[in-house]
Amino acid sequence: MLINVKSLLKLFGVSIVMCCAAFVCTLFLSYNMDIAGIKDSLSSDAAVTLYNALITTGKVTAAVAGGCLVITSAVLLLFYVKNYIDSHGRDLGILKALGCSNMKTALRFWVFGLSVLAGCAAGFAAAYLYLPAFYKLQNAEKLFPDIAVKFHFSLFLCLVILPSAVFSLLAIFYAWYKLKKPPLELLKNAHEIKNKRNKQSDKERSFLSELRSNTLRGKKSAVFFIAFSAFCFSAMTQMSFSMKKLASAQMAFIMITIGLVLAFVTLFLSLSSVVKEHAKTVALLEAFGYTPKERSKAVLGAYRPVSYIGFAVGTLYQYGLLKIMMSLVYADIQNIASYGFDFVALAIFLPLFVAVYELMMFAYSLKIKKTSLKKIMTE
Repeated sequence: MLINVKSLLKLFGVSIVMCCAAFVCTLFLSYNMDIAGIKDSLSSDAAVTLYNALITTGKVTAAVAGGCLVITSAVLLLFYVKNYIDSHGRDLGILKALGCSNMKTALRFWVFGLSVLAGCAAGFAAAYLYLPAFYKLQNAEKLFPDIAVKFHFSLFLCLVILPSAVFSLLAIFYAWYKLKKPPLELLKNAHEIKNKRNKQSDKERSFLSELRSNTLRGKKSAVFFIAFSAFCFSAMTQMSFSMKKLASAQMAFIMITIGLVLAFVTLFLSLSSVVKEHAKTVALLEAFGYTPKERSKAVLGAYRPVSYIGFAVGTLYQYGLLKIMMSLVYADIQNIASYGFDFVALAIFLPLFVAVYELMMFAYSLKIKKTSLKKIMTE
């Protein structure tokens, strides 16, 4: 199975997400494993309380952050497998017509797991480079003895090798499921289109309004990832602003870096996919006399409410998570400031999000403006 450069660029998004997941999990789980050896040597109550809080924080962070990123990567991977099958239906149909079984064809999709391997390996390596500084950060109050960084093969196995194998199998079995079609259907590159009727009649809605609605229904994966990008931007930036006060500037920098990388990568891939998928529609709208603003509003404008909903959910998520962490994990630690909703962070990052998002929408609107019917029909 041939994967071209564009396919590799799409899989790059999976690598980035898994890199972030492996980085976060390696930091906290490695620290938990190394610090376990000093538990019996702790004498003061403050040290024991801090130890328990750090262990709980590591488990919660790895489970919440790592789990969320792994689920996102799985959705991304399945989306790319489906997209590859749809765009290479003729080639896959020929293989089936020549007698190649579904499983034999699906086994070729194991290469999609390489993107997970590359991302996890990069995140694992980056985490180990940062671990000495991270250990010092965790022991800023000098309540523990110095802890040496150790390499844990079991951690490497669980965070690098195992995810790669699992995601390869996931790609294989999902491809096997999607290939359970007659060869003729794949050769024709037929797509199942479900026509859902709204309560409103076609006469009651304008053509562009109906087009915006169909755009959202037809690209549910793009809806998810655009909302997810706004969610990452909102949650991680506001959380980092609070963590700078509650923990340290280094922890805040880690969180905001991961959040911005995830936000921009997912938004870039989503909007690129939307523009590509609706290229013919945009070109036809131009032929019918619609202005560039109307064409952009019909395609990209449909996702604007989705992004703002994602930002709102991210705001509530980061507040709820930090509130739980402060009230449960650090409940027994003295001199820990109470946490309340940070309206200053919201006042800073909401306008920033609107500005950045609208700037990217404007950039893609210019790309839509350059889409011509002649170019589309000659491809």
